[in-house]
Amino acid sequence: MPFASRKNAGDVKTASHGVASFYTEGTKTASGEKFNTMEMTAAHPTLPFGTKLRVTDVGSGKSVTVRVNDRGPYIQGRVVDVSYSAANALGMVGKGVANVKLDVVE
Repeated sequence: MPFASRKNAGDVKTASHGVASFYTEGTKTASGEKFNTMEMTAAHPTLPFGTKLRVTDVGSGKSVTVRVNDRGPYIQGRVVDVSYSAANALGMVGKGVANVKLDVVE
């Protein structure tokens, strides 16, 4: 996939498919912000901080727009970690994971 390295994330616009998970713990994000599980944010391995992503659950069709402010996920096969608030809006809290499509919107 045409992603920049985790260390040197560049300005890459791409769409991808894969498994999303969510997280609720942490004090500080890789961008330096305080983590807030109620904000619509996400962790992505390479996209620049501040990138807006539309995350769409391919099973339900539900989608949310999140802002990348952290790095991750660190579990093989997962493409994004979203905050609890975003996971709740997608309806994936009970399942823990969802098959998603990612689109860069800004």
